[in-house]
This record gives sequence, C-alpha cells and structure tokens, in this order.
Amino acid sequence: MSLLSQLLMLFLSAFGAATLLPLQSEALLVALLLDRPSALWLLLTVASLGNILGSLVNWWLGRYLLHLRDRRWFPLNPAQLLRAQQWYGRYGHWSLLLSWMPIIGDPLTLIAGTLREPLWRFLMLVSLAKAGRYLLLCALTLGWS
Repeated sequence: MSLLSQLLMLFLSAFGAATLLPLQSEALLVALLLDRPSALWLLLTVASLGNILGSLVNWWLGRYLLHLRDRRWFPLNPAQLLRAQQWYGRYGHWSLLLSWMPIIGDPLTLIAGTLREPLWRFLMLVSLAKAGRYLLLCALTLGWS
C-alpha cells in the first residue's frame, strides 16, 4: 500500500474517531509507525490534523444543535443537556484538555460548541490535547526515553 493511501486512511480514521462515530485511530497510527518509523512526523501531523478537524465538526454541530432541541430525534433530553452544560460551566474551557479521552472527549467538544466557546481557544486547547496524546503514543511505540 502506498504512503499516500496510508496517510488518507489515517486521516479518515482520526477524523472519524474525533466525531461521535465509534472509531479508533490509535491502532492504525501504531501499525503505520511500526511499518514506517521514518515517517514519524508526517504520521503524527496527519493523525493530529484529522482528529482536530473532527473535533471542529463537533464544535460546529454544537453551535447549531440547540436550534434542533425540540425535535423528536434530538439525541439528548433536556435534563442530559442541562447536566452536560453545567459540568462544562463548572470546569470551563480547561476541560477541553480532556478532549483526547475516550467516551467523554467527543461530547465535550460538542458541548463547547453549544456553549459558544470561542473558536480560537477551542482550537488551541483541543490541538494541544489531541496532538499531545498522539505524540505520547508515538513516544511509547518507538521507545523514546
């Protein structure tokens, strides 16, 4: 498989994993790193960009999600939405540093959008969290000391 197709698969996997889809990108990143350790920085960049852009989709959906809260298919009931907003309100924008975590990270980025987190701060914190997670994974995979 060519490097370009591997990068595309990694980007799509990282992008999808950052949205509310149940995908994982870490295993693919590790496999590609073991296959092409010389492409470390390229793989790290592609995975990070895909994951950050996926989170940006969540933020954008959150910005416009509340317009649809009266719809029958809306994924959260009013109590769940209020609880999530209160949690984010209590811990603030710094909670976005947890956006890399499974289960809570994706909803966090969505709630940040509903609460109108400024885009510049959202991108800064989410980028730090997502790229930091992938960097740590690369270090563990390649045995950096």
